[in-house]
Amino acid sequence: MKKVILLALAGILLVGACKNDDDDTGCPTCPVANDDIDGPYNPVAYTLEAPSWFGDPNQYVPADNPMTVDGIALGRMLFYDPILSSDSTMSCSSCHEAAKGFADGLATSTGVLGITGNRSSMPLINLVYNTKGFFWDGRSNSLEAQAIAPIEDHRELNENWENVVEKLRNHPDYPQLFRKAFGIDKRSKINKELATMAIAQFERTLISANSRFDRVVWLNEGWATDSEQRGRELFFVEFAEPGITHPGCSHCHGSYLYTENNYFNNGIEDAEVFEDFPDAGLGGVTNVLYDTGKFRAPTLRNIALTAPYMHDGRFQTLEEVLDHYASGGHGFLNEDANIQQFILSEQDKIDMINFLNMLTDTSFVNNPAFQNPFN
Repeated sequence: MKKVILLALAGILLVGACKNDDDDTGCPTCPVANDDIDGPYNPVAYTLEAPSWFGDPNQYVPADNPMTVDGIALGRMLFYDPILSSDSTMSCSSCHEAAKGFADGLATSTGVLGITGNRSSMPLINLVYNTKGFFWDGRSNSLEAQAIAPIEDHRELNENWENVVEKLRNHPDYPQLFRKAFGIDKRSKINKELATMAIAQFERTLISANSRFDRVVWLNEGWATDSEQRGRELFFVEFAEPGITHPGCSHCHGSYLYTENNYFNNGIEDAEVFEDFPDAGLGGVTNVLYDTGKFRAPTLRNIALTAPYMHDGRFQTLEEVLDHYASGGHGFLNEDANIQQFILSEQDKIDMINFLNMLTDTSFVNNPAFQNPFN
């Protein structure tokens, strides 16, 4: 009889424990309370738009994460929601502010624990066109994969995905939003894969193609000033031209994107051997020694908004950046061949910066579709 009573008590305690877990922190083996999600699922396909000189961005959208109106709306909410952080004080947007070209204006960012990272926050511009890896070192091969890491990084949002998923499942609004975006019928089907797919959909909409440079060159709206035109010529100049000592900037910042998303050692480290580099960059991902100190060349679109510069934010101004390149780097054996000393007058610097300012796209940073939906 005692055994029967003990077994009954154990069963009651087990059920109670499961219920408490489900109500509070979540019980992975228990069903979610009110698991069903009611409501319509009527996905509306979304077609990315870009001008003809950019090419069709839709060709780069992965087949397993098609763009939808509701998917983008969900991704935008998740991007701006501090629910993704351990203490609900920070979101993706904390380090990627629209007004700053989706960077944060800091040399290196500080997360919820007050720990500062060792790299600058990259601007989120024209990401849909990037096929060569994300982060400064290219360690994630897709936007979906990229969105996973910042949640769990102690230097960033310092949360774990199990907790994030539990918070989303038990949220008063998110289950319905996930149903609208992905057609799921159970709260328990919300997972990190769907969350990162939604964030990636929103990030693919961040297309900047309406700078004054675009309007002048492609739409014949107005003219470049003499200074801007001289800066443009310096930017695209080639060593091969007679009397030219400037290597040109388009070797690393080419194409309509003003980057081809390739990786370079741009000569900022004074190293004797590979082991001297404080940050291995691409080499830390590929484990190829010759890749040490190489980082992705960021876009120069909206460059005037995204200071400070370089992967560690060491240069505060564009003048400092130009001075560095004119100095010719340090001659390390895997420095890019175009890192060579050249003469750059004060007027040259003014002209080049005036040209770079033409790449600012105010319609991009002020686009209502990219702003915080909670404001």
